[in-house]
Amino acid sequence: MSLPAKAKNVCEVTDPTGTPLNVRDSPNGRVINALRNGREVYIIEIAYDRKNRPWAKVGGYYQGEYRIWGWVSREFISCYDR
Repeated sequence: MSLPAKAKNVCEVTDPTGTPLNVRDSPNGRVINALRNGREVYIIEIAYDRKNRPWAKVGGYYQGEYRIWGWVSREFISCYDR
């Protein structure tokens, strides 16, 4: 697994409902975790479900360790230049 060192784009969870964003094991799959608004994430991959909705495979740092969390709806991730 390669770690995103000094990524050009930083992204964060921005779910307008204010509730934690569900993390899934595959695009639109089973919920395995949740991420809070403001959590910094790195997009590893983009895929589309059967309804052609975009999903992002995300990872990030937690307690100093890089982890791959899983798939989230791309709609609720905002990215900006660092």
